[in-house]
Amino acid sequence: MNQLKEKFMGAVFFITALTSILAVGLICFFLFANGLPAMSKIGVLDFLTGREWSPTDIPPVFGILPMIVGSLYVTAGAILIGVPIGVLTAAFLARVCPSKLYRIVKPGVDLLAGIPSVVYGFFGMAAIVPLTGNSILSACILLGIMILPTVIGLAESALRAVPEQYYEGALALGAGPYRSLFFVVLPAAKSGILAAVVLGIGRAIGETMAVIMVAGNQARMPVSLLAGVRTLTANIVIEMGYAAELHREALIATGVVLFVFILIINLSFSALTRRVNP
Repeated sequence: MNQLKEKFMGAVFFITALTSILAVGLICFFLFANGLPAMSKIGVLDFLTGREWSPTDIPPVFGILPMIVGSLYVTAGAILIGVPIGVLTAAFLARVCPSKLYRIVKPGVDLLAGIPSVVYGFFGMAAIVPLTGNSILSACILLGIMILPTVIGLAESALRAVPEQYYEGALALGAGPYRSLFFVVLPAAKSGILAAVVLGIGRAIGETMAVIMVAGNQARMPVSLLAGVRTLTANIVIEMGYAAELHREALIATGVVLFVFILIINLSFSALTRRVNP
């Protein structure tokens, strides 16, 4: 009977894993089956390097380079803002924070992860946009705040996973508490911190609603941090509701480009992890 139960549970786990793989495969099939024909009709180079997006023109023009550049700018800005704050906060929570204060700060950080994107968007419109306008900078600041729970949670777990002997050994050799933290514990947790950064990048590049509310949504090449911008995700959400025929296929092709970006990020992280931990 026990062997039968083991085989049954093994089959359940196998089917569950297979279902996940099948779901990813179906998503890939849908995206590429509907997006690649659009790229072929428009022209791959014209689609990826075109500087104008105007589906109402005759003939329509579909160039997503402004959205690609906008997504990269917004994501890079969010990482520059969110990652240093997140890693330092994680180091504080893992090694410095008193237990009484930890019981207050940690639930607050976790609560940030549960706030809906639209609420972040309202916050950005009320607190950030009046200072910086509907711009790249507004989107960077807001996304930098939004990725904090992801970065802090994973980085803290990575820091707590470092054996206590590393820290105590550094102290025994004469290093101060903060020197031990920054030169021994943080390097030892670098693979986990890299995972936090990559997931933060994925969170930032895939965010839609909050970015729509603060970024200005102007389908043009960014000219400054205070200029409006439209990201790949915003482009899809804004126009998919009324798009048809080639316009709709072009938006799905935009999703293909976004999917490839995420795939490249994940593969780069895997390669970097192998180099960090050979």
